[in-house]
Amino acid sequence: MVYLEPHELDLVISKCRQKVISKGKLVLKAGQIANQYYYIVKGGLRFYYEYNNRETTTWVCFQNEFFTEISSLHPQKPSRFNIQAIEETELIVLDKKDMDFLYAYIPGWEEFGRKIWEATVARMIDQLLNFQTLSAEERYLRFLSTPEMLQKIPINQLSSILGITPNALSRIRNKIR
Repeated sequence: MVYLEPHELDLVISKCRQKVISKGKLVLKAGQIANQYYYIVKGGLRFYYEYNNRETTTWVCFQNEFFTEISSLHPQKPSRFNIQAIEETELIVLDKKDMDFLYAYIPGWEEFGRKIWEATVARMIDQLLNFQTLSAEERYLRFLSTPEMLQKIPINQLSSILGITPNALSRIRNKIR
């Protein structure tokens, strides 16, 4: 928990704007440079890349999560990912220049940002470790604890996140039933 003075919170709010993304629309296209941070008020997004005419979903995020394409935003290099709404998604958007200003001006905001990114990195490390130490079935069983993911993500995208084919996912699901 981070405390902000009322005038600091007002400043943060003044730098934010809302945006609604329709299902299937891109928030960021591969090749663009990320310049914004986001908070998902409602909905969900997926990160994917295209290789050999095939889409590979690598990450999904839902309501009450913060995100950006950090591998593009920080070095200001073209993104390798597309970020697409998997359903109508309501976002709060904060431009990089405004975030940098808030970090410099409000110490509590910088602490808030640090805590968000530490949690995000921990989630990424967990996902990486799961790929290296768990079987596909064990990875799927962990997804069962996130019903939102199973309800909102098509089988081909879920299998991509798990690093398996849709047929392999079908076999795992049939075995578990």
